[in-house]
Amino acid sequence: MTAGKGAPRGDARIAAPERVAAFRTGLSAESRAAAYLIAKGYRILARRFRTPHGEIDIVARRRQLLAFVEVKARRSLDEAAYAVTPRQQQRIIGAAQVWLMTHPEHAAFELRFDAMLIAPRRLPRHLLGAFDAST
Repeated sequence: MTAGKGAPRGDARIAAPERVAAFRTGLSAESRAAAYLIAKGYRILARRFRTPHGEIDIVARRRQLLAFVEVKARRSLDEAAYAVTPRQQQRIIGAAQVWLMTHPEHAAFELRFDAMLIAPRRLPRHLLGAFDAST
């Protein structure tokens, strides 16, 4: 039977190989970013925090600072930097608001939106205050 209406949907949930590879690359990049943050004295509070507004890759704390970190892995650090779009920033800000509502004990902390750029054979680049909630 050919694909189309009435065709069995048994394999409809199988992800394309490129999507699986991208997912694995993302997980690896997030692990590298988390290790980097830990080495810099941050404590990881959450990873891959999902909300209807968007997802936060990493929520990290250092003293009274709460960092919402977007991790981008690309072939170069420059490509990674350009991958954090304004639309995505707004989704992260919305997700951060949800995170803060569900974790009121952190409401008085200083908040910052960072980006962690990951590229092959390069150290991660941590962009402090890559964007802010007022933009």
